[in-house]
Amino acid sequence: MKRLFLLFIILLCAGSLSADARQQINTNVIAIIGATVIDGAGAEPAKNTVVIRGDRIETVASKVELPAGARVINAEGMTLTPGLFDLHTHLPYATSGGMPGDWPKNLKAYLYCGVTSVVDFGTYAETFEPMRRLIRTGVVEAPRISLAARMTTPGGHGAEGGRGDFFSLEVSTAREARAAVRRLLPYRPDVIKVFTDGWRYGAAPDMTSMNEDTLTALVDEAHKNGLKVLTHTVTLEKAKIAARAGVDVIAHGVGDKNADEELFKLMKAKGTTYAPTLAVYEPRGRDILTPLLNTVLEPAVKAAIDPPLVAPRNPPMQPAPGSVENGDSPRLRRWTMLQNNTAALRKAGIAFGVGTDSGVTGTHHGWATLRELQLLVAGGLTPLEAITAATGNAARAIRVDGERGTIAPGKLADLVLIAGEPHKNIGDIEKISRVFLGGRELDREKLAREIAAPALTPITAIKASEQIDDFESANGRSRLDTLWVNSSDAGVNPSKIIFGRILRDGGNHALSVTARMSEKERPFARINVPLSRGAIEPVDVREFRGVRFDARGDGDYRLIAPSYNIRSNGAHFSAPFKATTQWQTVSIDFTSFKQPEGTRTQAHWTGADLLTLSFEIARPAGAFEWLEIDNVRFYR
Repeated sequence: MKRLFLLFIILLCAGSLSADARQQINTNVIAIIGATVIDGAGAEPAKNTVVIRGDRIETVASKVELPAGARVINAEGMTLTPGLFDLHTHLPYATSGGMPGDWPKNLKAYLYCGVTSVVDFGTYAETFEPMRRLIRTGVVEAPRISLAARMTTPGGHGAEGGRGDFFSLEVSTAREARAAVRRLLPYRPDVIKVFTDGWRYGAAPDMTSMNEDTLTALVDEAHKNGLKVLTHTVTLEKAKIAARAGVDVIAHGVGDKNADEELFKLMKAKGTTYAPTLAVYEPRGRDILTPLLNTVLEPAVKAAIDPPLVAPRNPPMQPAPGSVENGDSPRLRRWTMLQNNTAALRKAGIAFGVGTDSGVTGTHHGWATLRELQLLVAGGLTPLEAITAATGNAARAIRVDGERGTIAPGKLADLVLIAGEPHKNIGDIEKISRVFLGGRELDREKLAREIAAPALTPITAIKASEQIDDFESANGRSRLDTLWVNSSDAGVNPSKIIFGRILRDGGNHALSVTARMSEKERPFARINVPLSRGAIEPVDVREFRGVRFDARGDGDYRLIAPSYNIRSNGAHFSAPFKATTQWQTVSIDFTSFKQPEGTRTQAHWTGADLLTLSFEIARPAGAFEWLEIDNVRFYR
């Protein structure tokens, strides 16, 4: 009997310990108590307990029986908001000129600032798969990304970067627009970005703009395929065209004239969201450095800002005394008009979203999103309206509001805990305490350390394949399954390039490139083969001695090999080669690759992180030139 009693006690204790253990390891349940909750839908903030289970919000209520074993976060005196959105970013861009961006660090800057959803306009369709894969597999830590395919008009904004017609598809008729949308569908873009407006703010000659028939057809085709359309639109006339065409978001804001009743009616009828990207237009001086901005600037950008940024003044939305923005400059006139129109559209009841154009010089990733909220309030929105613009409104604009953007049961637990009251004082929006992405609290200190690391974010290099291309495939893709693309000198009217597969001899094919040099100081044309999809992942070619190819041409050319870890503008490795009117085999040993003279960051060739091979034609302005290549491969 005594033995049975002892056995009973042992089993009872074991059961109790097991229950305690279960409670202690129930880390997928979090209860945030005592916070003032901003729901993102525009309701008045209220004290509520929010329970997270797994990646979802389970409960939002004033009185909640806390789940057994939940991790409890006491948030008295704090404010809980949905994760913020930025509807207009350029993730690959550094925010200081003269260097490529570190897109994984830029993504971490958004997370650090509580921005859990971004729309990217700075990539092209070939980059979508590798970027999504690197994020999905945890190689790159990131907010939720919507990747945009880009469209513009011939000679329009978005086509002047020298990146070729693959980067922003150029359309000028309704038929072309529909075909372009359909051509992009296999890449599964999340949204379409359209450069509809060529006004250059009175500071430069205007570029071309998209006509209404073309834009209407583009929007219709996109909507048929479940894609939202966001625009670059900066004038009153083009904003009316965009609204009539049914675009979902007018980005950048009306900066040439006062918005009028016709625009208000059109936008209301079509449900168009307005995202004025004030952060990129603000004529600020060098007085913007806050502890938060200091944390999210990567070292290379911080070092390039000279003289260093200084502590912020009050108020922050005016040009610094003695700056070039004082006086009646085009930029200052546009800024005044943007502020006036922000107030006018808000009074008219137009829905606002939040976008920044981050990546443009001085418009820093993550920080600019929080700056945008402050500028919207300075322009006439209430703090609560600005926060709603960055959460529920933004989610609805890109049709993800079923999953995120508001704090409600069933929604993804993308949340920001703020040590202040941003709904009363929008300046408190920078006082971020905790960030949750899908119910997982992010380690902001770790994010800050990784942003501050001196080197580029490491991405494992892919092993190189010997054969690059023999041009026997008719789909424009190399044997590496990468898309051949063109590039040229930047600016209006760049060098013109036509390239494609031609018949060489005996049924074999080669690549033909013809180019008309622009009227620039140093015009050039390049045909490029990314060594990985979209040149996102570096490729290790160290097992090879060099590059070999067949060539036919007329004179001097260059083979250029950009490297992942070189940060300076124009810093790449290259080697010259000659071609004659007779086919010949060219071999370029890697030891002959050099950096251009005057390169700011000198480096030694390693071959460990190659991105692309570029064949360059550089001739005097106005010249017509050509090159044919075949059988491109590495050799041992």
